[in-house]
Formats: sequence, structure tokens, C-alpha cells
Amino acid sequence: MNRFANSWASAIVCLALGLLLMLGLPVVIDDYTLIEVTIYVVMAILSVSLAFIWGYGGILCFGQAAFFGLGAYTYAIAVMNLGDSTLPFLLAIVVPALFAALLGYVIFYGRLSDVYMGVITLTVTLILFNLVNSTAGPEWRIGDAPLGGFNGIPAIPTLNWPGLKDEVLTPKDLFYLAFACLLVVYVGLRALLASKVGRVIVAAKENEQRVLLLGYDARAYKLFSFTLGGAIAGLAGCLFANWGAFTSPTIFGLAQSAQIIIWVIVGGLGTLVGPVVGAVAIQWLTTQIGTQQTLNANLVLGGILVVFVLLVPRGIVPTAGQLIEAAWRRLRRSRPAVPAATRPSAASAADGAGASPLAPMEPTR
Repeated sequence: MNRFANSWASAIVCLALGLLLMLGLPVVIDDYTLIEVTIYVVMAILSVSLAFIWGYGGILCFGQAAFFGLGAYTYAIAVMNLGDSTLPFLLAIVVPALFAALLGYVIFYGRLSDVYMGVITLTVTLILFNLVNSTAGPEWRIGDAPLGGFNGIPAIPTLNWPGLKDEVLTPKDLFYLAFACLLVVYVGLRALLASKVGRVIVAAKENEQRVLLLGYDARAYKLFSFTLGGAIAGLAGCLFANWGAFTSPTIFGLAQSAQIIIWVIVGGLGTLVGPVVGAVAIQWLTTQIGTQQTLNANLVLGGILVVFVLLVPRGIVPTAGQLIEAAWRRLRRSRPAVPAATRPSAASAADGAGASPLAPMEPTR
């Protein structure tokens, strides 16, 4: 893994830069642009959820969109039935986490290989997509919340301040909340990876057999990381449902699942800040392509994926960190060294300051 991208110095720099952006962006940009930036932040949280379980846990999940969609639908259904958004917000994190725990238990304790891991998670995503997509009739509702089928669930109530049902968050408040969640997720995962649990998770990725021989249950640690990744994806889904006050089955689609993987590959696998950069860059590019009819967004994303896999396989952030380290080493080597002959010796220093009191005196004649 890249030492610069994963060092504590880089973590402090990223945290400081994040706080600066969170506090400064609402001051310098208009409300419309702030709403657009909010979705970038939400997708960055989703990207970090996969970056953690794939880059550090070694679990390539093709169905991260399943947990993302579950978070969005759980919040929408719960808030329409309960009114106050405090409990629905928590449920949007807990329900995807429980689903990930159940799915991960079947996979890891069933001793399925990595190939089956990808197939099962992708299949689960497609099942959820078709299941939600077929609930178009008026009879398909959970309490007061109609599922809507392929039309989705519109007019989702926005998050309110805890205990204050009528005090809903403004777009600026939602931006602050999403950015704060991103920073908390980043710092929390960095702290976890620096702990004993995090070191075992990474070790299980590198050599699972050796971890087992050392007395650790690698399956339990993989299950924990997979569940945590599902919870973070559910948080992103909840924020997404609040951002647009709408959710639909397309949130479970193959395009969404593929995009998350592209974000991580472009930003840099094995880092946490890299997928944030990748998500923001790809989302911005997709938005710009959507404003014109000349290029197809999926074709461009496919080309970007091919270019990065072939030419920049480490991703943007690890490659940039490697270049910075190389430039720093080159700079240190280029500093002129002081020749040994020009360094003042003890004898010359004594001569310059006068005779040393310890020097022997010449005999007088």
C-alpha cells in the first residue's frame, strides 16, 4: 500500500482540508451549486464503504448498491410511517448492516470462494432490483408508504432536527450533515485500521491462513468489515433519499454497482481518500456529459476504466503519493554535501582561537 496516502500526516492534511471545504464552500458558492456538491459528498461516502471492504478487507463486493438502496428505501418507508426522522435515520444504517451481516455470514462461514462472493452479491442486487421494480400497484405499500414500483417513492420527507418534527433541514444543513458524516466515516475508519482489529483485517486480506495459525478467526473479522461497509453504504443511501426527496429501483441497478467499482479503481484501491477523489471526479464528469448529447456517459466511463486499469493501475492518489515521495527523495539527494576537507577540524578551530591551554609548551633556550 502507498505509504504517503496511508500515513497519519496525510490523514491530518485530508481532515484539515475537509474541514476547510465544509466551512468554506457554502460561503463562496451559490445554493444551486451547493446542492450539486452535496450529491458528490454522498457518493463519496458510498465509495468509501466499498474502498474499506475491498481495499483493506480484500472483499470485492459487486452488490454495494444493494446496501445503498436498502438505506434509501428503509428511510423513505420509515419516515412516511413515523413522521419524525430520527429513528428512520438510524434504521437506514441498521437495516443494511443487518442484511450485510446475514449475507456475509452465509458467504464467509459457508467457506465460499471470492468468485462466488462477487456472483452472490451481484445476484442479490439484481433480485432486489426486480423485487422493488414489480411493486407498481396501489396494493404494494408498507403502512402509509406506497412502494411505487418502477416509479419509485416521491415526496420523501426531509430529515428534521431530533425531536423537532417541523424543523426540517435546509439544503445548507443537509450539506453540512453529509460532509460531517464523510469526515466522521473517514476518521473512524482510519482509527479502526490503526487498531488491533484493523491490523487483523488487513492481515486476513494479505494471508488468511497465517492469521488462522496465529489464533484469529479470519471469517469473523471479514464479517465485521463487510457489515460495517454495509452500514456506511446505508448511511449514504439515507442521505441520497434526503437529497432528492426521491428514490427508485434504479438505485439497485447494475449501472450503480459498476460506478462504485469505477470510483474506487480511479481514485486508488488501498486508500480511503482516493475513492473520495474518484467519486467526485467521475460524478462531476458524468454531470458534464449529461448536459450535452454528443457523448454517451457509459461509453466514456468504460473508456476511463480501461485507461486506468492499463496505464494507471494504482489509481490517482497512490500514484500521486508515489510521485511526491520520488520527488522528495530526488530533492534530498540533490542537496550539495559539504566536502570533508572543508569542514573545520578541532585543531584548526583551536588555531583560530589561539593556543590551547592544554597544548604542550616548547622548551625555552
